[in-house]
Amino acid sequence: MAHPKFLSPISCMLLVSLFFQSVLAHSDDQKQNPFEFIKHLQGCHKGEKVKGLQELKQYLEKFGYLDYNQSSLPVHAGDDDFDELLESAVKMYQLNHHLKVTGTLDSQTVSTMMMPRCGMADIVNGTSRMRSGKRRSHHRSSNFRTVAHFSFFDGNPKWPPSKYHLTYALSPGTRADVVGPVSRAFNTWASATHFTFSQVQNYAAADIKIAFASRDHGDNAPFDGPSGVIAHAFQPTIGMFHYDADEQWSVGPASGSFDMETVALHEIGHLLGLGHSSVERAIMYPSISPGISKGLDGDDVQGIKTLYGV
Repeated sequence: MAHPKFLSPISCMLLVSLFFQSVLAHSDDQKQNPFEFIKHLQGCHKGEKVKGLQELKQYLEKFGYLDYNQSSLPVHAGDDDFDELLESAVKMYQLNHHLKVTGTLDSQTVSTMMMPRCGMADIVNGTSRMRSGKRRSHHRSSNFRTVAHFSFFDGNPKWPPSKYHLTYALSPGTRADVVGPVSRAFNTWASATHFTFSQVQNYAAADIKIAFASRDHGDNAPFDGPSGVIAHAFQPTIGMFHYDADEQWSVGPASGSFDMETVALHEIGHLLGLGHSSVERAIMYPSISPGISKGLDGDDVQGIKTLYGV
């Protein structure tokens, strides 16, 4: 009868070490910023062919800056060529984010592109809407019209005049600590608008439905893991708002985590009809870093009042 063979203590230690290395490597892969690839494109400019530019094209297409289907130029959507259309998209991105407009992936542009952000597009149907609004200067001695940076969804969808009270509900099983931040965010918008809000328990019947979700969650806008797209919400009157469950969330600003109230303020802006703003201090600015809290800016308030004429 054959005797079983036992591993030596050294072999066992080696196997355990390899196992934990594998687990850690897998964990690192899961935590990697999905926008990390942009770092390796720093310095790229028109005329170059660099691995990773195809991913950059997908990034810029996702957020509205690129649409090869609408171009009369030679199509390079599926390759790593830095073509003329990509250069134009980079310039528009730089313009919207108040960066030096060069069309080159300089360090500031790369750093901004890598920031965690909202999943909604900055540009709709090829129009740079982050700089579309206008308002009159409040200075008595000035008759100039100053450019406002709030924007709206394509077609300016909004809630009907009779629908000024909106109900919201959290998906069953949602973490309990989000209740306070979400409630405070709705109260902040209520104080700046003609809207009122109330929480209800009937999730299916609520005007606004809030949930935490991961990856592909059935709304044709899949999340991408930690530190990429952190949340999204949809235009009126769809009423859906999702946090990315793969992110680190906190009540109030905390190192390495995203403040649930700040992100709720941003996404409620979308639910009411606001698009993104190019004003960095505005709540509707598309990007946010962990550990940061923000409130409404004058640009946000002016935008919602302009949209609803109140």
